[in-house]
Amino acid sequence: MTRRSLWDVSEEANVEDGDVRINVGGFKRRLRSHTLLRFPETRLGRLLLCHSREAILELCDDYDDAQREFYFDRNPELFPYVLHFYRTGRLHVMAELCVFSFSQEIEYWGINEFFIDACCSYSYHGRKVEPAQDKWEEEQSDQESTSSSFDEILAFYNDAAKFEGQRLGRVRRRLWLALDNPGYSVLSRVFSILSILVVLGSIITMCLNSLPDFQIPDGQGDPGEDPRFEIVEHFGIAWFTLELLARFAVAPDFLKFFKNALNLIDLMSIVPFYITLVVNLVVESTPTLANLGRVAQVLRLMRIFRILKLARHSTGLRSLGATLKYSYKEVGLLLLYLSVGISIFSVVAYTIEKEENEGLATIPACWWWATVSMTTVGYGDVVPGTMAGKLTASACILAGILVVVLPITLIFNKFSHFYRRQKQLESAMRSCDFGDGMKEVPSVNLRDYYAHKVKSLMASLTNMSRSSPSELSLNDSLQ
Repeated sequence: MTRRSLWDVSEEANVEDGDVRINVGGFKRRLRSHTLLRFPETRLGRLLLCHSREAILELCDDYDDAQREFYFDRNPELFPYVLHFYRTGRLHVMAELCVFSFSQEIEYWGINEFFIDACCSYSYHGRKVEPAQDKWEEEQSDQESTSSSFDEILAFYNDAAKFEGQRLGRVRRRLWLALDNPGYSVLSRVFSILSILVVLGSIITMCLNSLPDFQIPDGQGDPGEDPRFEIVEHFGIAWFTLELLARFAVAPDFLKFFKNALNLIDLMSIVPFYITLVVNLVVESTPTLANLGRVAQVLRLMRIFRILKLARHSTGLRSLGATLKYSYKEVGLLLLYLSVGISIFSVVAYTIEKEENEGLATIPACWWWATVSMTTVGYGDVVPGTMAGKLTASACILAGILVVVLPITLIFNKFSHFYRRQKQLESAMRSCDFGDGMKEVPSVNLRDYYAHKVKSLMASLTNMSRSSPSELSLNDSLQ
């Protein structure tokens, strides 16, 4: 066999009709020489053209001359894809395969990537090019989320530990848990429900007070506020003030109290009332400062921000705030896309409609029209009249739909992530028992935490696995 190739030997001996035995990690198959020689540049094709045992062993790991069996120490689970290639001339890649392992395997067998069929090519190359960036972003997100979760849990334990050794420390801690942690106990739930009712009552009262049927004229004939609504408003202010003072009195750290966004919201919900009260007293004592009454009217409108107090009692609102905080890149990208589209379509609409439509005679007016159109609001106050203008409006609306949809998925995924994380944090905090006191911050079992994370990741990957039509055809051909 030093001068003749295996192909020549098989032709002369007619060994089992030219069959070649292949053993890949225990996976044995018998292949026809004609099939392998269709692709002479591949490893198996070159193997049949070898003229010596040394040349054969350069291409395979072992060779049985008597049985004409070639042994390869490779992954037997990937070899069916190679067999499918020799039979059909095309490669298919299942979704659950690692693209890098598959790429190394076909490179070993001498099969070029351009043999990958069109149904799998786009997905394969996309997974091969982008996973590094996706993996980095996922790791960054997980690290930020994990770090934030541990920070919040440890901060919670640290704050609870600060009451140890203080005067009435246990009583203050119970009040702090009831006021600042809704759902922690029966008392905290009752307080949370009362606070929500007062907030909703205040908002409803403000809305009803704007209706003419509920307004009472004063001595000068100007509409005034119903005394019944004033009683509800004063009760709400008294409740909000008492609630803020109680939280401040039992706070574990007075210096950090107003660094909490929820406490700042509580403060801003009552400050306008007291400023309005002071302004009214000044106006009554000094008539020359009557214009300050307009400031009081503006401040009264700020009562609507009291609805933000519901964030303290709503997991969804807190998750929304966290989503906006950590999605500033996506939100910025959305605003950038809208700004570019508005600028382009407003100039085009101005150029087309400036002589035919008074509503679109200036570029700033066209900005308004483009903003309304791209966000698909469509007030209808200004509409193009020419055919070219209508075509521009159609393109503007379609572009707006695409621009708005693109970042929405990313933002929604982050919202779902933060909502689940917030639920887990609340559950962990409610499970804490400080009845016997605590001397130090308890340790966190990182091993169990990451084991749970890995288990969840594997479960999600299993659910994401789906069989495509190309995968089904590949399975049928291998059976």
